[in-house]
Amino acid sequence: MTTTVLRRLWRGRADDAPWARPALLALLLATGLLYLWNLSASGYANSFYSAAAQAGGESWKAFFFGSLDAGNAITVDKPPAALWPMALSVRLFGLGSWQILVPEVLMGVATVAVLYAAVRRRFGAGAGLLAGTVLALTPVAALMFRFNNPDALLALLSTVAVYCVLRALEQGATKWLVWAGVALGLAFLAKTLQAFLVLPAPAVVYAVCAPVRIGRRLGQLALAGLALVVSGGWWVAVVELWPKSSRPYVGGSQNNSFLELTFGYNGLGRLNGDEVGSVGGGAARGGMSLPEGVEQLPGGGRAMGGGGGWGETGLGRMFNDSVGGQISWLLPAALILLVAGLVVTRRAARTDTARAAFLVWGGALLTTVAVFSFMAGIFHEYYTIALAPYLAALVGMGAAVLWEERGRWAASAALAATVAGTAWWAYTLLGRTPDWLPWLRTTVLVAGLVAAAGLVFAGRSDRRLGLAFAGLGLAAGLAGPVAYTLATVDAGHQGSIVTAGPAGGRGGPGGMRFLSYGPDGRGGVQGTAPGNQALPGNPGGTPPAPGTAPGGGQFPGGGQFPGGGQDGQGGQDGQGGQDGQAGGLGRDGSRRAPTAPGGPGGAGGLLNGASVGSATKAALSADAGAYTWVAAAVGAQNAASYQLATGKPVMAIGGFNGSDPSPTLAQFKQYVAQGRIHYFVGSGEGGGMRMGPGGGTSSAIATWVAATFEKVTLDGSTFYDLTKRK
Repeated sequence: MTTTVLRRLWRGRADDAPWARPALLALLLATGLLYLWNLSASGYANSFYSAAAQAGGESWKAFFFGSLDAGNAITVDKPPAALWPMALSVRLFGLGSWQILVPEVLMGVATVAVLYAAVRRRFGAGAGLLAGTVLALTPVAALMFRFNNPDALLALLSTVAVYCVLRALEQGATKWLVWAGVALGLAFLAKTLQAFLVLPAPAVVYAVCAPVRIGRRLGQLALAGLALVVSGGWWVAVVELWPKSSRPYVGGSQNNSFLELTFGYNGLGRLNGDEVGSVGGGAARGGMSLPEGVEQLPGGGRAMGGGGGWGETGLGRMFNDSVGGQISWLLPAALILLVAGLVVTRRAARTDTARAAFLVWGGALLTTVAVFSFMAGIFHEYYTIALAPYLAALVGMGAAVLWEERGRWAASAALAATVAGTAWWAYTLLGRTPDWLPWLRTTVLVAGLVAAAGLVFAGRSDRRLGLAFAGLGLAAGLAGPVAYTLATVDAGHQGSIVTAGPAGGRGGPGGMRFLSYGPDGRGGVQGTAPGNQALPGNPGGTPPAPGTAPGGGQFPGGGQFPGGGQDGQGGQDGQGGQDGQAGGLGRDGSRRAPTAPGGPGGAGGLLNGASVGSATKAALSADAGAYTWVAAAVGAQNAASYQLATGKPVMAIGGFNGSDPSPTLAQFKQYVAQGRIHYFVGSGEGGGMRMGPGGGTSSAIATWVAATFEKVTLDGSTFYDLTKRK
């Protein structure tokens, strides 16, 4: 029995070539080893989600709700499905970097396997292997399948959903369509409405192309929709019906409602930019106000001019300086091959599965590209991992179709144009990092042009020459993304905003770009954020008022711009701080000396956590069992750092941004009176930018604590002992 199973595992299906299954296993093994390389360099990666995984490993209630801490004060600002694999790993194997990140690696390997299976069924093992290879070597995929944001699970489940739809299209099978609905419902529990970007294309294609009567098609789609609602809605129903007094506050919402979070901050707000309580949202809606023409751009983008606080929108967004190197290496090729595939299959029957596959994968790609390109709300480069499976599938399928048709001049010309266009675009992208591997840029262009010419003039008639030139073209097309991917896996990535690629380009650890002010209030010299992104100065500018951002954006209490030190300190003359952090402004509007994330044991930032010193860890761990929370800190990243360092619950006041109205001042006073919180993290009043209605709550708590309790200095930073009144 065991021998038979192993033989089947190695040989694969009887109709596959003998090399197909070994090649797939080699691809999956290579993908796993690539993604495991240097994995621990990222530490806890995004401390926000790592702390929630730690909490879920300690408390089943925290596990179910996705709480940030085992005391169940507040949840993350997403549903919890992406946390569950990490939390189970922590529960089984303890807390550590590998325990947090290996589940993400396994999701990456699984996504490659599912993509291979989806493409192979209609286009052959070669096309499936090419698609899987392209996916594995896409820089943003190599980044996010080694990082603990929800995007890895979302990419896997979206790919599973498309696979199930393609299976359903083969024979009009209801069960496969229902499974697709289940996959999308679970994807909703990973990242809410983004899961539905893939939905329109498969639904329309099935309604038109499935090989059953129209009435049956519509009935099957209704059943799939019901499966989606049940698999994604059961958890939502439980949360909404659960008494609010006995569950954690829903992080990211202003009214303790998951539905509000889904359709507001994580829904329409992402499209129109009206995100209550978010960074860069309008002041009237709970955001931080910045002056006209001045922008803050997490993850890169324009620092001045139009386009909103999250970069320029428009058709070129996926190709711009900050996004292009993450995902767009083969995006032109995918678009060309999508058109070519539809042209080749244009005379096929309505139920043709090859054309349906191009329509499903291509429709999913175009829909997602359109939304990402024009959304005015929060947008980060790493979101583009959602495009990677669709892009890779189109490359594999399109290349296979054109190769079969290469005897025709039009097909060989299209194949050559794809290779040449890909080489030119790689040449352009590599030109954005001219000091990094300068030889690669020209090599890729020359190899691509030679391969394109060979495919047109020699490959049509001679199979061996055709294979040689096709191999050369493939190497030229993948050289750029391979180099970026290797640079990505060779570096650690931490914080809330990360990007793939080499340091010195638009890749690297990620970070914000801000206007910089020198000591005299004038623009600092060109500074750098991580990845050497420019920090434009403000020549002729004037220092802002105490406790404000440039132009008057309010930082309550003179707090930090993300990544600043105590009292809003930032890098000198426009230099960004360490570990992905850009500096802020002091109370007097001057730029201070650069600091690490709050210094040893000091307060962290909005996007990155704090560095916790030994004295701080010892103090917070002392008598920890006597308290529900060993400390409270403004902002989730700040709180997460102390929680991960001690393994004990730390309350995140105001959630991620410090802007959620939880707990209220009255609730916090009650917790303190009951002896449930030991310390309050006081340096810089925490790392979050407290904005909007909830920001006032955070500031009120900080003010009350400072006026009421004794100050304690630990590792050079200020804490307040909530058991000792002044």
